[in-house]
Amino acid sequence: MKSSMGTNLIITLFGKSHGKLVGAVLDGLAAGIKINESFISDQLKLRSGDERISTARREQDEIEFVSGVFNGYSDGGPLCVIIKNNNTISSDYHKEILRPSSADYSAYCKYHGYQDYRGSGYFSARVTAPVVALAAIIIELLQKKGIYISSHIKRTMNYHDESFSSDESVLLSQIMKLNSQSMPVINETIKEKMYQEILNAKQKQDSLGAEIETIIYNCPKGLGNPFFDNMESKLAYSLYSIPAIKAVSFGSGSDFVNMYGSQANDPFILQQDQIKTLSNHNGGINGGITNGMPIILSCCIKPTSSISLPQKTVDISKMEEVTYSIKGRHDPAIYSRASVIINSMVALTIADMLVGNYGNNYFLEEQ
Repeated sequence: MKSSMGTNLIITLFGKSHGKLVGAVLDGLAAGIKINESFISDQLKLRSGDERISTARREQDEIEFVSGVFNGYSDGGPLCVIIKNNNTISSDYHKEILRPSSADYSAYCKYHGYQDYRGSGYFSARVTAPVVALAAIIIELLQKKGIYISSHIKRTMNYHDESFSSDESVLLSQIMKLNSQSMPVINETIKEKMYQEILNAKQKQDSLGAEIETIIYNCPKGLGNPFFDNMESKLAYSLYSIPAIKAVSFGSGSDFVNMYGSQANDPFILQQDQIKTLSNHNGGINGGITNGMPIILSCCIKPTSSISLPQKTVDISKMEEVTYSIKGRHDPAIYSRASVIINSMVALTIADMLVGNYGNNYFLEEQ
């Protein structure tokens, strides 16, 4: 099982949902980077989501660095963080009953029944906790370079949020506000309506999906390569690693099918001797390489597969069709927690490419 991502900054995951702990190793970070545990804790709290609409499983998510840190700074070695699992109820899960749309059956096919099925094991979003912890270090480093990443819930069911502003001063204000919210939306008037939609689904023992829109502001131009290591393919690779993401698009995405070339093209203009584009349908990327405009991408998150409504499935031990109501503590919608996870994966990907372009000490210069 491959559990690593990255070329220059390599993150490796370990642990599982109902094991003793989850953890991650970040290899390639320069020595002398300040480790801000307070900011890491803030990011993990955002990942816990809003209590009204998130799983009843509440973990303390206390981090422990077991290598790579000395006197509050990175020491140049592999940075390893662990987070213990303290609130598990494994009896809610049954090996023989396949939960519809979960990884139960595909995992059984790959691992021949030896996989840990409790809480989805290796496939659980619980494994993203150490990703968020280590990515918090990277997010701070990117911000010191003037690079900001932010996400918001663009749409769910009948509700649509506004898009990011094209006005730079307004955009920065939006980013700062969104990055402190457990339910990030730009238009505050729809937040309570979204809450109610989720609570209605929960009452019906059902779940909801959503589209999350993400911006990478002030990413250096010229980052990425043609074809296989281009910016879009690198970001999509990391984003599809997040459980429940089923579609990733850039710029206008699927809306391009309804445009003429004259509408889809982004005309170049000069602003204070800087080359910009009049529009940003291509999401800040041309030919797989950044052009200096904000990178805009969207992720589609499917509805949580573990729902309490009775569903048809198979008892694999008896090879019989059965009707099953899933027990346990599950999110009626995971998208309030997904934004910070998406931001984290994006940050790790961008940082990996920056170090590849500019060298291992790229971030150290700002310390």
